Amino acid sequence: MTLASELSASHSLVVVGAQPAPASLRPQRVHFQSHNFHNVLHWRPGRACTGNSSLYFVQYKMYGQRQWNNKADCWGIQEFFCDLTNETSDIQEPYYGRVRTAWAGILSGWTMTQRFMPWWETKIDPPVMNIIQVNGSLLVILHAPNLPHRDQKGENVSMEDYYELVYRVFIINNSLEKERKVYEGAHRVVEIEALTPHAVYCIVAEIYQPMLDRRSQRSGERCVDIP
Repeated sequence: MTLASELSASHSLVVVGAQPAPASLRPQRVHFQSHNFHNVLHWRPGRACTGNSSLYFVQYKMYGQRQWNNKADCWGIQEFFCDLTNETSDIQEPYYGRVRTAWAGILSGWTMTQRFMPWWETKIDPPVMNIIQVNGSLLVILHAPNLPHRDQKGENVSMEDYYELVYRVFIINNSLEKERKVYEGAHRVVEIEALTPHAVYCIVAEIYQPMLDRRSQRSGERCVDIP
């Protein structure tokens, strides 16, 4: 049985008679990337790993736990990432992930992440916008990004369940090449009035998190011709 199949079959991390693993085989830059609580572990191959013959094994645990947990879907994989969204769903708890390499019959040591807390570290995408024309005005309807988690009733959980969100809406008059902020607040429906007829206006929006003093990127421009 090969090293990889032995690991995959038993989930054992003890390899009898394996050669000592040089540090250059260990995965590098092991870290979490998190967007809207989609939490994915990423890494790069060790310096000594060449070609596509390396296999990777992923474990995770919550801070304070002694026992590491194997991630079955990321046990003996060739990819450089592993989705741990479901395993890190308690977003206010800190977690660790770690990765090791099997290459040419040698099993490396583990490389561990820094402490990762989804609530603090996730990046929020811009709001989704819908724009409706109403008698020469624009009605901007904003939606916070979708999240991967559901509540006990099976319904989608909103970003607003976790943070105070402030929406900022900006309008750009293309003919004047001027931008101004027309709204900042918690409402998700914003009416923009007193627009110049026969002009083109573009709308962009962003989300601000006061508690973290952090803002999302801006949404893409949505442009409207005013009759």
